[in-house]
Amino acid sequence: IIVLVSHGTSGLQILAKSKLEKCQRGSESDALNCTSKIVLDLSVPSETSGREASMVAEIVEAEENSTNHRQTLRAPPIITVNKSAAYALYELTYLRDVAYKPQELYVQTRKCEPDGGPRVVKVCERLRDEHGHIIEHTQPTCCPCGEQRRVPSSCGNFFDKLIKGKANTAHCLRFTDEWFHVFAIGQRSIGFRIRIEVKTRSKTSEVIVGPENRSAISDDHFLRVNLVGDYVGYTDIPSFDDFYLVVPRQTNSGQPQSLGSDFSKWMLLERVRFTLDGFECNKIGVAYEAFNSQPDFCAAPFWSCLHNQLWNFWDADQNRINRNQVPLYSVQGRFERINQHPNVGSHAFSIGITEVLNTNLVVELRADDIEYVYQRSPGKILGITVPNFEALTQFGTATITTKNTGDVEASYSLTFHCSSSISQMEEQFYIMKPNEITIRSFKLYPSSDRASKYACAAILKDSDFSEVDRAECQFTTTATIIENGSQTPFQPPKTGVVGFFDSIREFWDAFWSGLADFLTGRKCRSKCSGLFDLSCHMQCISMSWIVGFALFLAMFPTGIVMMWGLHQRGVFDWLYDWWDDSRIWNHHRHHHHRRRHTHRPHRRHHHRHMHGVGRE
Repeated sequence: IIVLVSHGTSGLQILAKSKLEKCQRGSESDALNCTSKIVLDLSVPSETSGREASMVAEIVEAEENSTNHRQTLRAPPIITVNKSAAYALYELTYLRDVAYKPQELYVQTRKCEPDGGPRVVKVCERLRDEHGHIIEHTQPTCCPCGEQRRVPSSCGNFFDKLIKGKANTAHCLRFTDEWFHVFAIGQRSIGFRIRIEVKTRSKTSEVIVGPENRSAISDDHFLRVNLVGDYVGYTDIPSFDDFYLVVPRQTNSGQPQSLGSDFSKWMLLERVRFTLDGFECNKIGVAYEAFNSQPDFCAAPFWSCLHNQLWNFWDADQNRINRNQVPLYSVQGRFERINQHPNVGSHAFSIGITEVLNTNLVVELRADDIEYVYQRSPGKILGITVPNFEALTQFGTATITTKNTGDVEASYSLTFHCSSSISQMEEQFYIMKPNEITIRSFKLYPSSDRASKYACAAILKDSDFSEVDRAECQFTTTATIIENGSQTPFQPPKTGVVGFFDSIREFWDAFWSGLADFLTGRKCRSKCSGLFDLSCHMQCISMSWIVGFALFLAMFPTGIVMMWGLHQRGVFDWLYDWWDDSRIWNHHRHHHHRRRHTHRPHRRHHHRHMHGVGRE
């Protein structure tokens, strides 16, 4: 009979107790190596709301089976159990970045064109990338003036339209400098640590167990602990398989930086609220093409296609908090102990478990009574393989090859520990036959976005929980690449005060640029259809068009003067002669025809009369 007197939390319970003689052997021919043990099966509860708990107990009496006589121990072993706060750690996979507040900008202007320059469309000018190339679908959408338009505006009078051009508005989508990382949430793992310390008169033995290291033995082999598990499963731990975690971007560099400790703007939103390709309106991640392609653009309300964005959900939560209500989307205020787990990395997400659950521990000390035989065999780690992978966007896989190098079938446990930036992995238990080779794998989830080099160690334990082999390895991860999708950051035009020389330089640049456009007509040729597009050229005048149109008009008087000079030189005399001859010939034929058919009797009488006179 073992009597435990608790000096701390009264929830410590003895589930079973026994005295046994534990014997081991390494082969069928080996003699048994027996030691006496006291086995305690303990139920260790957590503190209220899952917080840290501690308890102290001591073994004060023991009873021998042979004599049934209870004896008080002269130096009672003192057992101290410390259980840390329990937490749920979630795997994160980086997807892309999204804008916090997409904005629709508009400019009241005249002569709006999709390819208009900053003098016409101002902030809605087409955007360019770092290489100077125009980004697709960033051009403004031009809407006519009127009261029933997207933005009501005055069309002015007839003279304004005639002199200045038709009034209209230019609309464009732009993104500010506030961006959020989007992470997909994967599997969760339960984490806590239990520290067991046993003090005797001569020594102190200590081990630490947890989900990632369920079995441990003290250096002096006096204490051995096995973490069996928790009674009843956790029921209040949420699952975020259908959610994305959004976290504010700390800097504007090309990689996701540390997520920081300010959880005030961390939000959990359903995946259906996002459009990762940017082709859907009224969803987080909407891009230029969806905005410009919405039907009846000029008749739709202002800011259409830009609803249900991150700032809308943030404002909705702030209104609930101001009314003393629990937020719906913000992490802070919904969960406790956010990212308070040990060795928290720069990219991690964990929440505290608020349930009070008991953990089953089996503690072995030295005693005697029953006989128990188990087989123990040596083993070896043959190799470790870890391919390189991109941090956050992918997970790595460590493949470990082990072998039973003994002569009997035995059980083993395998742990894989890496540096603090890699999430913890649970210990694996398995059985190997003599000379059997087994391959086990562990998934690696780094919490850093940088290109890093990691060192890890694989530890193989035998059935006695003693380390039989250890192997180390190294692997590297490539840096996470920031992905904005089809959302392009927008840099507003500078509105600050410029210096005197800067203003002079800008004036001369604008002057020479305008003069070059006026002389060459390059801008007008791209807008006007041809030389005779008078309505366009009256609004876009250039020297080349003036000269061309003047030459066209000068063709008529120049042609007349040239014809007159040629006439004076007699170049066309042959033409005149031909014309006169043609007229005389036609007149002669016409006159002769009349004499024959119309005046024939009169002519005969005349001849007679003349003939008579001659004779006389």
